[in-house]
Amino acid sequence: MTMPEGLERVLTEIAGRDMFDALVIRTDFSDDESWNAVVGELYRPWGPADEFPATVQVVDAPDWSGATADEVLAAVDEDEYLSVVFLADCHTMQSPARALLALTTIWEDEGDLDPVYYQELIESPEPREFRAAPATVHAVHANLTLGNMGFAEFAAAASAEPDQVRRPI
Repeated sequence: MTMPEGLERVLTEIAGRDMFDALVIRTDFSDDESWNAVVGELYRPWGPADEFPATVQVVDAPDWSGATADEVLAAVDEDEYLSVVFLADCHTMQSPARALLALTTIWEDEGDLDPVYYQELIESPEPREFRAAPATVHAVHANLTLGNMGFAEFAAAASAEPDQVRRPI
């Protein structure tokens, strides 16, 4: 959905998210059957023996339809405990893996970095996104929230897969 020039998108406020709830925002409303399958996978217990309950906040509001990654990141910017947000976009609805777009909420603005000290980071910025199967959302979110792994590690693992999708180990 493209906004007419001069109009700003008004997105539903995301309130009440616990810091350990993974945040999944639906931005594509073209396929309810695929979406319902994604939601079903998101609410399954997870972990090596499914010992952890699924803790997820799903945003399923039509005003998010067609929201871009930048719009979503701007909307969640105030959540200081959120390190990753997952989007159910058109790729999610069309792919057999139903892979969500994982976006880091933490990144350096290369324009603010001094090239004398940060030339390598400026030339090779950290990845900002990767695709994740719904069954791996909780592990990604928990590990990033606790600082056990970095976003770049998950992105590298996803890029090593033939279809570029991070799956549970």
